[in-house]
Amino acid sequence: MTGAQEERDELYVRLKEFEGRAAATAGVGKDPVNEPMIRHWCEAMGDTGPAYTGPEVIAPPAMLQAWTMGGLSGHADRSPAYEGLFGLLDGAGYTSVVATDCEQEYLRPLRPGDRITFDAVIESVSERKTTKLGTGYFVTTRTDVRAQGEPAGTHRFRILKYTPAAVRRALPRTGRGLRPRPVINRDNAGFWQGVAGHRLLIQRCGGCGTQRFPWLPGCNACGCQEWDTVEASGEGTVFSHVVMHHPPFPAFGTSEAGGPYAVALIELAEGVRMVSNVVGVPYDKVRTGMPVRLEFLRTDAELELPVFRGGED
Repeated sequence: MTGAQEERDELYVRLKEFEGRAAATAGVGKDPVNEPMIRHWCEAMGDTGPAYTGPEVIAPPAMLQAWTMGGLSGHADRSPAYEGLFGLLDGAGYTSVVATDCEQEYLRPLRPGDRITFDAVIESVSERKTTKLGTGYFVTTRTDVRAQGEPAGTHRFRILKYTPAAVRRALPRTGRGLRPRPVINRDNAGFWQGVAGHRLLIQRCGGCGTQRFPWLPGCNACGCQEWDTVEASGEGTVFSHVVMHHPPFPAFGTSEAGGPYAVALIELAEGVRMVSNVVGVPYDKVRTGMPVRLEFLRTDAELELPVFRGGED
């Protein structure tokens, strides 16, 4: 066994000691389940399900994790185990992090007024893995959610703590670096095939005809798993946007230093919404309601993305 392998195995043994330790104990949701948050969620997701409005409103099941979040200020009690695990990984050089996937199990509907409590545990730490992003460890946390003291659901959240892979080619002369690669899987591969052909494809349910974006394996309106696609016209408007100031990321920025840039939620003429960049206009001139038009931006030799060109007011 080489010295590097011994060091790696020793780290993995230390990481495994965190499995089963509490990441949160008797946590309390900052807000009870409430209609304004349900409405905002549904508007952002484009979910028009009738169960989420009216006198017998329930929360969309996928909001399960939202009621446990601490927001920008976080929760008062931070888990020593989670801090210790992350400190160990950071100290070993695995300083980057990306969310990879989540799994949810629903046990009962959540209704306005329900008080949320939860417990979380570090469920597993994987062996050292090498991915396209880099090399590191997958950490899975399981959160058991209760409403009014009754089990309401379980949320598993998996992240990768990693050291980024070295860039294999010289960076562009602009110094802006390369955009992160999109995650392509069996559920969205057709979308990226469309992008490669300069077509923006929207899913259309084969049961009820509802159009949806982003791509999903089934319809969130009727549950049908049959679907076809509609090609977007390319017309849209800025539904909302934020300006990112920090951390600077030159690949997205408007200057060599990676200055502020706008991230926009675009409402397409077809009625669905997608997150993208607005080009052709300074970040501080992007406005809600601004008309935009689809185009395709080649960011490097291997990546082309759908973006939207706007015009100044």
